[in-house]
Amino acid sequence: MPPELQPPAPAEAQAETQAEKAEVQAYFESTGFERWNRIYSDSEEVNRVQRNIRIGHQKTVDAVLAWLQQQGDLSSRSFCDAGCGVGSLSLPLAALGAGSIAASDLSAAMVAEASRRATEAGLASGRLSFTASDLESLQGRYDTVICLDVFIHYPQAAAEAMVKHLAAMAERQLIVSFAPYTPLLAVLKQIGQLFPGPSKTTRAYTLREDGIVAAAASAGFRPVHRSLNQAPFYFSRLIAFERDPA
Repeated sequence: MPPELQPPAPAEAQAETQAEKAEVQAYFESTGFERWNRIYSDSEEVNRVQRNIRIGHQKTVDAVLAWLQQQGDLSSRSFCDAGCGVGSLSLPLAALGAGSIAASDLSAAMVAEASRRATEAGLASGRLSFTASDLESLQGRYDTVICLDVFIHYPQAAAEAMVKHLAAMAERQLIVSFAPYTPLLAVLKQIGQLFPGPSKTTRAYTLREDGIVAAAASAGFRPVHRSLNQAPFYFSRLIAFERDPA
């Protein structure tokens, strides 16, 4: 295999991952926070691309909330919202009466905004907690672990490892979303139409669904629900996994 095609050594890969995480964190503590806080709000100060991303992300959140409501008895369940952003999922989930929600995000600025929104909405309580943390550092056991639109920052191997890590924290259910790899989306990404520079300045990854499903299966989870939520400039595969009773 030519040197330029060989995968990086483990130490090199880990260093690259850490460097990219630092880049993402720095972005969401500065201009990224301002941009995405506007996108995930009712602000009119968004362009057409950002508005469509808002619509697409809300479709994903709404789908998750609908699934959870169909299952019923949210008050007896514990949830981990891994990569909570400004609370787009945590806040409506708390409003529906979830037993407890541990929400976290890599960006302290995002966490502070999510907490502010919870207080403003009258949802701040001991049942809803916010912490600044990367996904790798999360610990604990929850009925359901949810990670929405965060894997965009993870290449395939790292995303699969993260699925296994989050699955180890889930007693019953794991719900994840990611930008799915397809030849068409790969072409769109290459020509800059899927994730244009003015709307996003960190690297964006599309993931192969079979790898994500295999990673969950290795942790004892099977897919029970799938949907593809999209709007112009937003494509997200949403999969709900349940622990295999066998």
